[in-house]
Amino acid sequence: MAEEITTTEEKTVDKDIAALLTSPPKRAPEPTPELTGKIVKPKIVQGAAAHYKPHVAKPEIQEKLGFPGTLVENWQEAAVAKMRELLGKYKSLQVYMDICVRCGSCTDKCQYFLSTRDPKNMPAGRAELFRQVYRKYFTTEGKIFGKLAGAVDFDLSLLAEWYSYFHQCSQCRRCSLYCPYGIDTAEISMAAREIMDSIGLGQKYTNEIIGKVHELGNNLGMNEAALRNAIEFVEEEIEEDTGVPVKLPINEEDAEVLLVTPSADFFATPHLESLVGYAKVFHQAGINWTLSTTAAEAGNFGMFVGSYYHMQKIASRIKQAIEELRPKRLVVGECGHAWRVAYAFWNTLIGPFDMLNQKYPRPQHICEFTLDLINRGALKIDKSANDEFVVTFHDSCNVARATRMGDKPGGQFDIPRELIKAVTNKYVDMEYDTIRERTFCCGGGGGLLTDELIDVRVKGAMPRMQALHNVMETHGVNFMALICAICKAQFTKIMPKYGIPMEVAGGVHQLVGRAIVLGAKE
Repeated sequence: MAEEITTTEEKTVDKDIAALLTSPPKRAPEPTPELTGKIVKPKIVQGAAAHYKPHVAKPEIQEKLGFPGTLVENWQEAAVAKMRELLGKYKSLQVYMDICVRCGSCTDKCQYFLSTRDPKNMPAGRAELFRQVYRKYFTTEGKIFGKLAGAVDFDLSLLAEWYSYFHQCSQCRRCSLYCPYGIDTAEISMAAREIMDSIGLGQKYTNEIIGKVHELGNNLGMNEAALRNAIEFVEEEIEEDTGVPVKLPINEEDAEVLLVTPSADFFATPHLESLVGYAKVFHQAGINWTLSTTAAEAGNFGMFVGSYYHMQKIASRIKQAIEELRPKRLVVGECGHAWRVAYAFWNTLIGPFDMLNQKYPRPQHICEFTLDLINRGALKIDKSANDEFVVTFHDSCNVARATRMGDKPGGQFDIPRELIKAVTNKYVDMEYDTIRERTFCCGGGGGLLTDELIDVRVKGAMPRMQALHNVMETHGVNFMALICAICKAQFTKIMPKYGIPMEVAGGVHQLVGRAIVLGAKE
């Protein structure tokens, strides 16, 4: 009889594992939230978002990155050991585990809770899934009193919740801004994903892209021939449109500027329009610049999965390009998380940048670079070229809450706005509580920009769509300027579901490119 019980238990566990590793079934699209112009605190609905989960990475994707191909047999033991490693490595993570008092300040700050109504999408509720395991295995009271102390065994049911809810966090850190203790929930989400990867439960979208960067050098998986063809296409389009032969140099040695931009800029609308804008800036200012086939990707999905190893490996391509091409300056294109990695991590991962001109010893954002040229009179601007637009600006979360631009506090907010106002005549900000450091995420960041999570993305965009709807109704806004590749991809996909044309979303340098007057300098 004991043998039969054991066999039944094993079959049940195997079935649970299979369910965990199986991709979610296709579901009918869920209703899009109504645009009322208001962001309302919702009534709680337990488990409302439990069914959302991204596709699980296949063994070949996992193994390329050095992770187990599938869930390891002793996964509980391995997960607890990895948590112990991370708690020892990152003192902040240990502190975040101990200091939350469940005050509720973060509750209504997360776009995913506001839209899904699931309490486990409250930042504290999501982090509680991590803390339950922490208390069970790393605190005296948890080991003795168990559930009475909020400690829970790390079983398959809890692991399934980890996989679902930690992939409904875009790591935007808005909750951290309002937390009286400064708990960084993004760091907790990163740690949870790193633990899951280490036991063989990785997300297909992020891990497949990391593998593409390691193999081909960019998120899109374009080889060098495809990249060169895309650049030639852009050159032809600019000349056909303007009559001016604007070039996009590639792999030029000893250039003044190496531009590192997201690979989406080479491929899709509205990203391409920003690439055109960059090229026009360099051309008209007479600056010797270059792109690189080695560093053809500014994005770094290693951050989304919490892996400093993969962050460094991806970033190493930037250092390699600098060593190969010997540029004097390093400029980063329009990408939110890429600028966060460049600003906050590159100096540690691949620095110091002693090989650059020490007048410009750090990476610069393209907005900072372009605004400086305009302010110095190096570019002639015709603002009327954008008179068809009433423009607003969406602060990308990684730029807003994790970086700076220029040499003054708040530059990450002021410089993009000053640049927009320098090339347009009509600008208006969205509501106070939805901009600058208080900005809402686009809803697709942090590794969520994948089709099987489209319902989460549509819901997550709700607060930004409400604020945009308000200024469209009250001020006639018809263009939302962006400085993030993920924001561009997200908004152009989900805005039509809210009845807003995808053309309303575009890049800041799309506006710059329209306003630059090409030709002989005065």
